Amino acid sequence: MLNFLYVALGGSIGATLRFSFSLLLKNFLSLNYLFISTFLVNIIGSFLIGYAIFFLESKNTTQDFIKYFIIIGVLGSFTTFSTFSLENVEMLVDKKITQAFFYMSFSLSLCLLFTYIGLNLNKIIN
Repeated sequence: MLNFLYVALGGSIGATLRFSFSLLLKNFLSLNYLFISTFLVNIIGSFLIGYAIFFLESKNTTQDFIKYFIIIGVLGSFTTFSTFSLENVEMLVDKKITQAFFYMSFSLSLCLLFTYIGLNLNKIIN
């Protein structure tokens, strides 16, 4: 039952962080393209998920807390594949084929790369 609470609390925090990040980009940096916010959130989240899994191996805290609160709750709701999918479909419907292709390609490759970096950060630094 505690794991459900971890996911629920983490999810509310992650969703709030994602919304705040989008507002920050839009209002303070004048980036009005919604897909840029999703793109950056997914890359940052991919790195943090990789790092959290790396951190799980050190076992400095309970595994359930990191797995359910941080990874599934906070980072699972911070990143968003459904928004990424919707934005790509909208670009395709609007006949922005090249933009959709680059968005898909860069998102996939950079998210995989940053997850790998997060997982291997200790090896990369040392």
